[in-house]
Amino acid sequence: MSVSGLAPSRTTRAVIGIVVGILFAIPLASTVLYTFRDSTSGGVTLANWTRVFDPANTQVLGPIWAGLGNSVVLAVVTVAIVLLLLLPTLILIELRFPRLARPFEFLALLPISIPAIVLVVGLAPIYLQIGRTLGTGAWTLAFAYGVTVLPFAYRSIKASIDAIDVKTLSEAARSLGANGFDVIVHVLVPNLRQGLLAASLISVAVVLGEFTIASLLNRQVLQTALVVSNKIDPYASAMFTLLSLAFVFLLLLVISRAARVRSRKARP
Repeated sequence: MSVSGLAPSRTTRAVIGIVVGILFAIPLASTVLYTFRDSTSGGVTLANWTRVFDPANTQVLGPIWAGLGNSVVLAVVTVAIVLLLLLPTLILIELRFPRLARPFEFLALLPISIPAIVLVVGLAPIYLQIGRTLGTGAWTLAFAYGVTVLPFAYRSIKASIDAIDVKTLSEAARSLGANGFDVIVHVLVPNLRQGLLAASLISVAVVLGEFTIASLLNRQVLQTALVVSNKIDPYASAMFTLLSLAFVFLLLLVISRAARVRSRKARP
């Protein structure tokens, strides 16, 4: 039997898509309805939204805006660390040290099998030294988050590298006089754009949703701020959770659209 014969039919794919969509939609719809529920009468009201986003409600908005700002900075620093360190390493292994591919893959995927609380136990002494030299700002969590997102970013970038002939492209560029920096920036990065965008999206999503490491290392980020606001106003955490999910979803659409436009422009 051919492999193509094992592929599901269009009807099967549609049914699976509908079932998965319903499973995702039920908790989201329940959360949306909860934010509009009147705790007194049980009816529908906009009072919860207006109360939470009232500029005078600094008790709730203050920690959330501070945590959101820290999470945005963390996302930018984490993406920069992952791309600036992981991409050149993968390219160097692909071109010069292919024997190190398997050991590096094992090391890159190892953090996914280690619980976050175990990572914190190992990182706590390191962060004592980081706090003494670089301070205790929330941005320092980017070093820990870089380890956390490493397996996901590795898979995204490695898939793009496997999809192109890196050696031929680099040798062709060098034969035309390009140095190593030009080969990476002007030749390989444009061809790896889709994998880099996917790695960046995953890194942002992980940073915005991570709680354990930030809580145990006593840093204020979006998720820890939501826990604080939930104790003051339970509707606030539900609203900002929905907004963060909507932001990540829109970011996914933008990145998918950008990659699609790029692929269309690349066609003759």
